[in-house]
Amino acid sequence: MKHNKVRRLVSISMLSSIAFILMMLSFPILGAFPYLKIDFSDIPALLAVILYGPGAGIAVEAIKNVLNYFIAGSASGVPIDQAANFIAGTLFILPAAVLLKKSSSAKGFVTALFAGTLVMAVSMSILNYLLFLPAYTWFLNAPVLSGEALKTTVLAGILPFNFIKGIAVALLSTPIFLSLKPRLKENVRMATK
Repeated sequence: MKHNKVRRLVSISMLSSIAFILMMLSFPILGAFPYLKIDFSDIPALLAVILYGPGAGIAVEAIKNVLNYFIAGSASGVPIDQAANFIAGTLFILPAAVLLKKSSSAKGFVTALFAGTLVMAVSMSILNYLLFLPAYTWFLNAPVLSGEALKTTVLAGILPFNFIKGIAVALLSTPIFLSLKPRLKENVRMATK
């Protein structure tokens, strides 16, 4: 029993470290919105969900963002970027975790990631409109975005960005999941059952 707890703790720590490194390798994908940078740090969190359940995935999301804040910092001095990334990642992996409990097949995995992408994209659009974009302008002492500019930023930037990110993470995660699935069933209790 104690060995399993240590193994779980070490696995979550390793996945968090990998997620942090992947987060540091971010790059912009929408020219008009260079501050929206894609990274693949949700893949280790998704793997943690598969291995140990939703709590482990949330832990990976939290640890990578805390590390990112202390090492890379934030333009505003306040961890708004990291809070947004944590919430987006959690919104992506939790629906996937719920659906993966029902089906651990390849089709179930793809469906779970599609649901996670949809929940993340819509929820982050709303949260950016109501919370994150106003917080950026306040902490950066920047001019407040007009209602129309805020709506344009969300609809032309935030929403497509999160759909693209979710699809990219899903495309990279699916072959990883398929190649690891037999080993996961042998070596570790999968959270999907």
